[in-house]
Amino acid sequence: MLTLGNLSPQEGSTKQRKRLGRGPGSGHGKTAGRGHKGFKSRSGSGIKPGFEGGQMPLQRRLPKRGFTNIFKKEFSLVALSQLDKFEAGVVVSPAELVEAGMVKKGTLIKILANGEITKAVTVKVDKISSQAKAQIEAAGGTVVLTEVTAAE
Repeated sequence: MLTLGNLSPQEGSTKQRKRLGRGPGSGHGKTAGRGHKGFKSRSGSGIKPGFEGGQMPLQRRLPKRGFTNIFKKEFSLVALSQLDKFEAGVVVSPAELVEAGMVKKGTLIKILANGEITKAVTVKVDKISSQAKAQIEAAGGTVVLTEVTAAE
């Protein structure tokens, strides 16, 4: 009977590893397939990625430009057409948008005026375009900006 204790690989599916430096009879003794002397025969050798033999590497030859702004705020974008999927009179907060799968949890949210909205909804978001705000208010809804961006 086959049990976990007597499992073995299928015949021919595994190879024995090449045992280097184990005497002349092995065929891989003495220099162990590394050739004679030189940098590549030593232990710990190996050319680092990007090394070009002493020539100035490409990474250093090319000019560097710009920087990464550590204060940049990434917004998840939501279109008005997506908000139209909610029922009329509902308060659409970040939690509802996450639940609906429109944004990821913990991200800042911005509403854009892509598409149209026909239902009156209250929207609580971090940022909104002026056109989107006008369309929501025209449909009878309201817009509440969170305190994070209201102070800016």
